[in-house]
Amino acid sequence: MQLTPDTKIGALLEAHPEVEEALIGLVPVFAKLRNPILRKTAAKVATLAHAAQVGGIPLADLLAFLHRELGQEPQGPDPAPAAPEPLEPPAWYQPARVILDLDVTALLATGEHPLGRVKRAVQGSAPGDIVALHSCFRPEPLLDTFREEGLGVWCVLREGLHRTFICKPGY
Repeated sequence: MQLTPDTKIGALLEAHPEVEEALIGLVPVFAKLRNPILRKTAAKVATLAHAAQVGGIPLADLLAFLHRELGQEPQGPDPAPAAPEPLEPPAWYQPARVILDLDVTALLATGEHPLGRVKRAVQGSAPGDIVALHSCFRPEPLLDTFREEGLGVWCVLREGLHRTFICKPGY
């Protein structure tokens, strides 16, 4: 298996289950991969680039680590680092417009994936309304999903929690 920034975590772990514990040892937040719900959902869409962002490590370091674990030679040039998320809120962000605030970590602990609940909330909201999420990890696959749907997305790390705000267009 050739590892690239776009390699899906689920595909990697399916092909090489032996790297799971090494990944968790490298970045303890990856222990969430043991959750069967996350394994069936997020791991199928999350890429190594997402994992690096969630884990707070440079993508090149993650790829080099995995190549060593798999006994492979690194391939290709180092990937470009992702642009950092702005610390200042976007123009559309207004705290009074938050209509729902979800604890993603708690939802996942109960076996529920937040994607459906967030999508329903956004679809039923007025333009400019905001759905807020908080989690102990950066929810990269969710962020990409909502950006691809044309929604306003802003995620910032504050006081040890990732705060994510999703805004329906029309603000």
